[in-house]
Amino acid sequence: MEVPIVQFAGDSVEMHQNTIQNHSSAEDSVDKLHSPELSKEPSTKSGKKVSEGSRLNSTTTPKGASTIGVVAKRKIDTKSGSNTNLSGIKSTLTKPTISSASHYSGSAPVTRRISTGGLPERQTVSLTKRPGSGVNSAVGKKTSSLASEPLRKSLPEMRSSMPSLGAKPASRPSIPKTPRSFPASPSPSPVSKTLTTSTNSDASKQEFNRRTSLRSSPSSVSSKRIASSSMDSTGSSSSVRKSVSKVSSPSNRVSSGTKAGVLSTSLDRRSNLSGRKKVGTPENRDSHLIMLPQVEVRAGDDMRLDLRGHKIRSLNSGGLNLSTNLEFVYLRDNLLSTLDGIEVLKRVKVLDLSFNNFKGPGFEPLENCQALQQLYLAGNQITSLTSLPELPNLEFLSVAQNKLKSLSMASQPRLQVLAASKNKISTLKGFPYLPALESLRMEENPILKMPHLEAASILLVGPTLKKFNDKDLSREEIAAAKRYPAHTALCIRGGWDLCRPDQAIDSTFKFLLEQWREQLPPGYLLKEAFTDQPFEGDACFCHFEFLKDNTESSVSELYLKYQWFIGEATPSNFTAIPGASAEVYFPNHDDIGRILKVECTPVLGETEYPTIYAISSPVSPGTRIPKVLKIDMHGELVQGNTIKGYVEVAWCGGNPGKGVSSWLRKRWNSSPVVIAGAEDEEYQLTLDDIDSCLVYMYTPVTEEGAKGEPQYSITDYVKAAPPSVNNVQITGDAVEGGIIRGVGDYFGGKEGPSKFEWCREDKDTGEFSLVLTGTNEYNVTKDDIGRRLAFVYIPVNFEGQEGKSMSITSQIVKPAPPKVMNVKIIGELKEGSKVTVTGIVTGGTEASSRVQWFKTSSSTFEAEKNLEVLSASKIAKAFRVPLGAVGYYIVAKFIPMTPDGEAGEPAYVISETVIEKLPPSLNFLSITGDYSEGEMLTASYGYIGGHEGKSIYNWYLHEVENDPGALIPEVSGLLQYRITKDAIGKFVSFICNPVRSDGIIGEPRTVMGQGRVRPGSPRLLTLQIIGTAVEGTTLNVEKKYWGGEEGESIYRWFRTSSDGTHIEITGATSSSYMLSVADIGYFISVSCEPVRSDWARGPIVLSEQVGPIVPGLPTCHSLEFLGSLVEGTRLSFIASYSGGMQGDCLYEWLSVKGNGQKDKLTVDDFLDLTLDNVGESVELVYTPVRDDGLKGSPRILVSGPVAPGEPLGIDLVIPDCCEGEKVVPRTRYFGGQEGVGEYIWYRTKDKLHGSTLLELSTNSTNVDICGKTSTYTPSLDDVGAYLALYWVPIRSDGKCGEPLVSISESPVTPALPIVSNVRLKELSSNTYIGEGEYFGGYEGESLFSWYRETDEGTIVLINGANSRSYEVTDEDYNCRLLFGYTPVRTDSAMGELRLSEATGIILPELPRIEMLALTGKAVEGEVLTAVEVIPESESQQHVWGKYKKEVKYQWFYSCEPGNNQSFEPFLSQYSCSYKVRFEDIGRYLRCECIVTDVFGRLSEPAYAETTVILPGLPRMGKLEIEGRGFHTNLYAVRGIYSGGKEGKSRIQWLRSMVGSPDLISIPGETGRMYEANVDDVGYRLVALYTPVREDGIEGQPVSVSTELIAVEPDVLKEVKQKLDLGSVKFEALCDKDRSSRKIPGVGTLERRILEVNRKRIKVVKPGSKTSFPTTEIRGTYAPPFHVELFRNDQHRLKIVVDSENEVDLMVQTRHLRDVIVLVIRGLAQRFNSTSLNTLLKIDT
Repeated sequence: MEVPIVQFAGDSVEMHQNTIQNHSSAEDSVDKLHSPELSKEPSTKSGKKVSEGSRLNSTTTPKGASTIGVVAKRKIDTKSGSNTNLSGIKSTLTKPTISSASHYSGSAPVTRRISTGGLPERQTVSLTKRPGSGVNSAVGKKTSSLASEPLRKSLPEMRSSMPSLGAKPASRPSIPKTPRSFPASPSPSPVSKTLTTSTNSDASKQEFNRRTSLRSSPSSVSSKRIASSSMDSTGSSSSVRKSVSKVSSPSNRVSSGTKAGVLSTSLDRRSNLSGRKKVGTPENRDSHLIMLPQVEVRAGDDMRLDLRGHKIRSLNSGGLNLSTNLEFVYLRDNLLSTLDGIEVLKRVKVLDLSFNNFKGPGFEPLENCQALQQLYLAGNQITSLTSLPELPNLEFLSVAQNKLKSLSMASQPRLQVLAASKNKISTLKGFPYLPALESLRMEENPILKMPHLEAASILLVGPTLKKFNDKDLSREEIAAAKRYPAHTALCIRGGWDLCRPDQAIDSTFKFLLEQWREQLPPGYLLKEAFTDQPFEGDACFCHFEFLKDNTESSVSELYLKYQWFIGEATPSNFTAIPGASAEVYFPNHDDIGRILKVECTPVLGETEYPTIYAISSPVSPGTRIPKVLKIDMHGELVQGNTIKGYVEVAWCGGNPGKGVSSWLRKRWNSSPVVIAGAEDEEYQLTLDDIDSCLVYMYTPVTEEGAKGEPQYSITDYVKAAPPSVNNVQITGDAVEGGIIRGVGDYFGGKEGPSKFEWCREDKDTGEFSLVLTGTNEYNVTKDDIGRRLAFVYIPVNFEGQEGKSMSITSQIVKPAPPKVMNVKIIGELKEGSKVTVTGIVTGGTEASSRVQWFKTSSSTFEAEKNLEVLSASKIAKAFRVPLGAVGYYIVAKFIPMTPDGEAGEPAYVISETVIEKLPPSLNFLSITGDYSEGEMLTASYGYIGGHEGKSIYNWYLHEVENDPGALIPEVSGLLQYRITKDAIGKFVSFICNPVRSDGIIGEPRTVMGQGRVRPGSPRLLTLQIIGTAVEGTTLNVEKKYWGGEEGESIYRWFRTSSDGTHIEITGATSSSYMLSVADIGYFISVSCEPVRSDWARGPIVLSEQVGPIVPGLPTCHSLEFLGSLVEGTRLSFIASYSGGMQGDCLYEWLSVKGNGQKDKLTVDDFLDLTLDNVGESVELVYTPVRDDGLKGSPRILVSGPVAPGEPLGIDLVIPDCCEGEKVVPRTRYFGGQEGVGEYIWYRTKDKLHGSTLLELSTNSTNVDICGKTSTYTPSLDDVGAYLALYWVPIRSDGKCGEPLVSISESPVTPALPIVSNVRLKELSSNTYIGEGEYFGGYEGESLFSWYRETDEGTIVLINGANSRSYEVTDEDYNCRLLFGYTPVRTDSAMGELRLSEATGIILPELPRIEMLALTGKAVEGEVLTAVEVIPESESQQHVWGKYKKEVKYQWFYSCEPGNNQSFEPFLSQYSCSYKVRFEDIGRYLRCECIVTDVFGRLSEPAYAETTVILPGLPRMGKLEIEGRGFHTNLYAVRGIYSGGKEGKSRIQWLRSMVGSPDLISIPGETGRMYEANVDDVGYRLVALYTPVREDGIEGQPVSVSTELIAVEPDVLKEVKQKLDLGSVKFEALCDKDRSSRKIPGVGTLERRILEVNRKRIKVVKPGSKTSFPTTEIRGTYAPPFHVELFRNDQHRLKIVVDSENEVDLMVQTRHLRDVIVLVIRGLAQRFNSTSLNTLLKIDT
């Protein structure tokens, strides 16, 4: 038996859609041809792991497999390495093989070259499972001429190899790697498993002839975004089958099983195109570097054009037949040199122009091919691609084996694979923008000598690049690419020579400078151009620094303009950002991962120079923690003004929220204090802010609640405003005897002894004269009556400074108004009573005083606004209490009036008790209306006694006037009653019970109607006839009577003809009338005379007419069946009719089932009963029809059930019988519903006829009973015998008919041998056994085989495995096993090979972690490192050494401090090391370690857990002092604390002298903020920070210092001016007894003159009118002379000459004090320890 091989039919290799999607280039799976030069390469790549989803279909030969040649059947031992061509074929996961074209459709009958350019050498052995229905070709060694010559002659007639019988949709995301092949189509294709065998030269012809009629399953070629159905050659895509064909018999066929398979043999062909030199050798067409497409054979001829090797020289040739419908065009191996004529291919998707005579340029015609997806230009003479247009759908481009020197071309936005191997590329200048490129191949190019070429490719392409030169990107090159500056890609495209990463920054900048040199502004040099690292939401500054050229003296100032741009993940496709034209830009969320570019335009004068640019690195996600970039305050620091804080915040990716603003007040030498309520951006300066600094602090907060670091800004000292006053007014009434006050709002520092004046107006002159000073209160006297008073307010501050005075004038002073006393209310306090108010009026003669009355619910008077008015203001003092005052207190308002009309203050008096109520009663009650039936009666009454509630009303009917009467319930509670019929002859009365609102009921009162109720006149309200105007119906009268009790009203019926004649119908005197035949055609009406019970008559009423009367409907009076109700008989009927002349009556026969369902049978006048009617009733619907077509009511007649006929068997036939196939006899039955008949099957060796057949049941010789069912499946025992059937028909009720007997025409034939339920059983971890169920005669020596299936779907036959059991080997790892069962019958008939389902993936032992240990201390700030311990077993050491892929770590923290029961993962801690943070203190930390092997499996996780994290030693990092460097500024120390929670850390401020190591402590300065003073001038300020943890643990002290403290510029300027004079005088104040008073007041200080010059100093007390000036202190600057300052008072200084001469002085401002001190120290500079003359820049 020959060893089978597996090959694929088809011209070249397909390309799968997921090739590009999974970042695998088309060359990934292409290996080099087995040339003698290449055969020496070691097969070291065989162990390389193939990542899932990134390989192509592979056809492989397992290690140890034997290969049979086409002619010579010698074995090749691959283990010994005797065959160098198979040295690289180790495993289905590693080294692939290449497929060769076996034949072409429509090509010339010549030997073809293989797709890689070389000649075929040997066919390989492989079994491939592909995720597509395309076919691959195999390449082996040369075949002998004996086998090749006949095949070459038959090539034009061969179209493809055998088709796949089914399609299997690709279930895995991976794309199996096809050895030595590459994909030609990006579309998905059906999955097929192909098993191929090689034959010897004798059998090859038979195999070839048998397979030429078969069709291969083509590949679908389409865009990767359009899903195409996987179809086989017949269009079926539902079945998934495996099949393996045998080569021992030419009659073997492709079998169908659980998976599809194809058996085919690829045939070698050679090329005889001797005129083409460039494609003759493997060196010219290296399959590893050149990629060619597979012909899309599934597409129709209108979509595919395959003219390879036809020596075509022009596309405009008449025989080409180019059309717009073509999608697949293959013009490889021709003589084309121009693309003229290609414009017509507007829908082409795959265009193969490889191995022609193109030289380029000249690719412009391709611009019309907008749908082009794959373009093959390999093997030409192309020197440039600059003319290649942008193709929006191009995904694959092969330009290998050309003469390109660069890859400069138009941008290709969707290109994913670029193959440019075997060219002359030496530069990357002009490299195109390829945003989707995933694979780049540049082997055998001069540029490979360039260092870090792979890193340069990564920079040029971007993050989409996955493979370079058929290899995954190396980590080293990826790391190297990250070390290059962001603008490197632009420099490379511009022609910059790549250098090492550490030299790239300087080198690229020099390169750019060379490009920009001529366009820079004259007189300026560019020093730097770069941007900050951009973060989302954070400020990204650009830095362009120009230096003036020293050689250019007269150069104007340079102005820079900016514009920001946003690009992609690589520095390309930049678009301007609207509004981004500042030096800083804040990237937003959409910019993450994209690159920024900023263009800088230098402007010199009015000239704009060309732009230069800087490129940023990709924008990183923000920290989500906002930060303040700039904080400032605007406004004048004067009391009363409003200052505003301005903040610029970088939100760093967070959503902008409302920050926290706060204002603090800092007084001299004290810590800042928060100002309560000052939480807005604006703050108005108040009195408390004078002589204080204000601190504006802002804490940015995002919407999510993330807080940033607070920042603050400090102002200078707030000054007081000049004294002023506003809103001056006089309070109080200007009335004789009253007191008025003058008030005003003072403003301008602390108020001192302000001055007040009162002036009175002169009646004659109108002038005001002073009457009172020193107080703001004034008592109005009688002298002021009729005059106005003026109040004058002169503001004076605490220092005695006067402001502008303000005055106001009062109203004219009035005399005292009249008053009333002893006001009383006299009278009875009841509803309706009259009361009077009295009182005594003083203040003049009472005139017409006015009184107004109110009511209130309170017994005490509070205010008039709480009273409710009862009356208007009147002169009358008497008042009648109204109903509305009941239950209230009444209040009288008494307004005294003088004769001249002047009113005094009103007086109020309230009643002692509330107003009492009267009992409810009626003062009258009456009934109005006509006492007649139908009339309306109305009752009315008068109520008194408080507020009426719901009084009770009732109406009664009385037979006589004195009886109690009967209540009329329907009108209870109503004041009206309409007289009804029941009230006729009776009296009507009305009773009313008064009810007060509080529920008190008064005495009821009754009123009787005037006489009895009279009835109404009898009359008819309505009269009409009810009924249908049809003969035989009854008409009825409907009327509505009114007028007492109705008696016997009189009726008369009338008949009216069409001419209007009325005829009374005799005898029709009742209220109903039946229409007769005589009424047909007439109108009918009725009259009625109403008669009351007392014989009173009303008017006669005539109704409307009805009609004309029409005849009645036709009617069927009787209906009955005629005939018997038995199956097979005919049934008719007999019916009687009336209703006019009978017309064509209607008949309808229905079948009534047992459940009531009815089915229509016929509309004839008879019914033939059939089997369908048996057991059912028959219903006849007879509809009478008049001759005028009018239908009457249908009449229905229903029969009983139809009886069945006698059972009868009509026919019995037995079809041909075959083993295993069910035999169903053909029978015909009559006689009711057929029941379960009696069937007996007989087996007989001889065919029986006639009576022998009828007596079969009694013949026991050579006759056997083999079944008693209606059907029979022949078994093995029945083969060769005849089958006879004995049938007794039986009705469903059990009645039997006559039996029938039939015999088969031919004996039972055997079935084809098949096997089912092929399966695998695992006996142990390394041993499997195959099983199957045989059928089809007696089993002979069946054949068994074992196969190995890889992850890519490739199935490989395991040589030597031909028994039922199999032992697993090392080569089976990461593969699946399949068991093959080929059934063979004893007569050598062979069935189809069946494959079992694949086992699970065979894998070695899973790696384990024995334990996980942590190194490092569980202390904040320490680094913990996880170390895994490997088990010592040999198997685990082997697994870890060979199959370990990576080790993953995950760190966790305990959910609750001090509790290690539950943990939460850190979101970004995946390394083996972890630095303990502050947040971890008190927690437990846990590290989880999981090992992943190369097969993707995960080990059981191992854990290591720390103890409770302890806080670290307190440390202070990044300590700094903030401040502006002048002696008047505020300084603050800040830093980053670590080491647990910070406690009360200690801070000490010190001074440091220049050149001295000593530090001078500043007493009392231990806060975070320090305000400098003049003593700090010339020193550095030092802050010593001792960090202290919350528990008191101290850390190492850290210090930080400022630069030298300089003099504030304004002070410095004034000091220098005075030092230049050499002699200066200052005015000051001296407090001789300061210690005896806590707060100095005005008049406690004495004036002094301070005189200083270069030699001495003195303090002089100035003279007065009574004294001369005296010198209090005089001295030189010699020690111990010094000047002291006071920390708690910015206005004081002390001058000490010696121990006995010193003076304490005070000045107005701190500024003046600092000037005095610095002038004194400057004049005494030769005695200073620090050189003030240097600090003050004073020339000595």
